[in-house]
Amino acid sequence: MARREHVQIKSRSELVHMRKAGLVVARTLDTLRAAVRPGVSTKDLDDIAERFIRGEGAIPSFQGYQGFPATICTSVNEEVVHGIPNKRKILHAGDIISIDCGAIVDGWHGDSAITVPVGTVDAGLLAFMAACEESMWHGLAAARLGGRLTDISHAVESAVRPHGYGIVDHYGGHGIGTEMHQPPHILNYGRPGRGQKLISGIALAIEPMITLGGPETRVLADEWTVVSVDGSWAAHFEHTVAVTEQGPWVLTAHDGGAAKLAELGVSCGEPSVQSRAVS
Repeated sequence: MARREHVQIKSRSELVHMRKAGLVVARTLDTLRAAVRPGVSTKDLDDIAERFIRGEGAIPSFQGYQGFPATICTSVNEEVVHGIPNKRKILHAGDIISIDCGAIVDGWHGDSAITVPVGTVDAGLLAFMAACEESMWHGLAAARLGGRLTDISHAVESAVRPHGYGIVDHYGGHGIGTEMHQPPHILNYGRPGRGQKLISGIALAIEPMITLGGPETRVLADEWTVVSVDGSWAAHFEHTVAVTEQGPWVLTAHDGGAAKLAELGVSCGEPSVQSRAVS
């Protein structure tokens, strides 16, 4: 018999603490997005991220996590996730870069990622990144009371497949709370209606990773950086979301996800907490 995973359920007050961490991550990613330009190194971005997070009174989630040596993950072009910042890794016009960031406030984690164009990039790449981000929002919208975990997986997959992009095998989202990675694991593909029942207080990091080619990946000699086997470029977006009685509450989005969820016909959870947490 398979071992049942323990899924951490948060109280409303605990989600408020997670929201504080989520907003630190949101502001850090805003700062990093503005800093991305040709000639900047990924180590430059890492330095900016550490200064900003610590300046907010928070702790970087990634530093030292299972030996990871940096504050953020910076994955360029064919690198999918977990790229290590390096002063010799210089960004060039036409590149794309995934920036994954986590922060801890009062012992609670927030985790989010964006993919950013460097200078002017091909229109096809912009459409590719937009499709990845849109699939994330479809997954977030599926994080609703009474659903099942794979409803999220299926929503992401259904948004990606019509574009013909590859959905990365095996990698996916995760539970989050007092640890950055908790059960359950959330693939970005699969049949709906399976797995953990979605109940109030579950917090999840939803993170589609897609490629312009196939789904297969390998890990480089640094034992962290994941790249596409066929060399095709990759995009990665992520938000942390809480399942609430009122609907999904996107803890790492400035507005709690209200605007984008409304476009998808879904109510945002905990609007009263958002206004207090932002102030």
